[in-house]
Amino acid sequence: MAHSLSAQKRVRQNEAARARNRWRLRTMRDAIKDFGDKIVHGSAADAAAALKKATQIIDKTAAKGVIHKNQASRRKSRLVAKLKAKQASK
Repeated sequence: MAHSLSAQKRVRQNEAARARNRWRLRTMRDAIKDFGDKIVHGSAADAAAALKKATQIIDKTAAKGVIHKNQASRRKSRLVAKLKAKQASK
C-alpha cells in the first residue's frame, strides 16, 4: 500500500489511465467487430464505411500510445485486405 501522498496520487492516476486505456481498446475492438459483421452480412459500401470508422479509431488508439503504431498498421492492413477480397468476390 502506498504511504506517501504522492504515491497515493500516482495510484489514483494509474487507475484512471488504465480505465481510459481499457475503454479505448474496447472501442477499437468493437469497431473492428462491426466491420467484420459488415463484411459477412452487409454490402461492400457498408463495409467501406465501417472500415473508415475503424481506421480512424485504430489510428487514435495508436496515437494515444495504447497500442504500438506497427500493430495499428497491421490491423488496418488486414481490414483493407478483407474489404478488397469482398469487393473482388462480387
